[in-house]
Amino acid sequence: MTNNAIPITDYDAARTARNRENASHSTGPKTEAGKQRSCLNALRHGLTGHTIVLPAEDHAAYQDLTNQFFDDFKPVGILEKHLVQALADTSWRLQRVSALETTLLGLCSSEHEDNIATEDPEAHAAPVVSEGRRERNRSLAVYSVHGARLSRQFEKTLDKLENVQEKRRAIEASQLADAAALFQMDQKQGLPYQPSEDGFVLSNTEIQAFIHRRDRLKAATAAAQGRAWFTHLPTSNTPVPQPDTPRPHAA
Repeated sequence: MTNNAIPITDYDAARTARNRENASHSTGPKTEAGKQRSCLNALRHGLTGHTIVLPAEDHAAYQDLTNQFFDDFKPVGILEKHLVQALADTSWRLQRVSALETTLLGLCSSEHEDNIATEDPEAHAAPVVSEGRRERNRSLAVYSVHGARLSRQFEKTLDKLENVQEKRRAIEASQLADAAALFQMDQKQGLPYQPSEDGFVLSNTEIQAFIHRRDRLKAATAAAQGRAWFTHLPTSNTPVPQPDTPRPHAA
């Protein structure tokens, strides 16, 4: 039987030993600026990747943001829930872009604050940031492009969600009105009403609440119209026009 294993030479063993030794000396960035650069490199792919929450980010904060979106939009059905989740994810990525820009500008300031001298301490920040932006212009431009793309994506998703919810609410309102008419018809005949028999996914409690609210709105509208008519009536101090008295004809 032939042995096909590749023999390990002294050169290979020595190279492996050197690689291990070099790796043991590599402990990552030691300065604060180096650590910030490393953090930016680790987060950069998060603007386009499929991972929503990166390892260095706060998962609890992401979950809180998602819960706020669901509480505000109250999605019904899988499509609305998918769109609301997409809004939350896009919003989280937009916050990441803002954080990256802030971190990068802070890094620019720390790198150049000792290299630029100005007489006025209050005016020192402007040239420092300007120099940093000049050197980091490419990265800032990338963040700006991703921010604009995510903003468009957010607005497009929001428009679609609002359109879907508007159609769903219109259907619900129409079904409630139909169910209310059938409920009142059976009620007048002394019959119990079962919404499911007419294909409605509604309870009698929901239908009765709709009827009660609708009747109150009708009463409020009628009362408002009555008040408007009453305000146009002449008051006791307003002279009432009298018909002209015919003049007597000359004999």
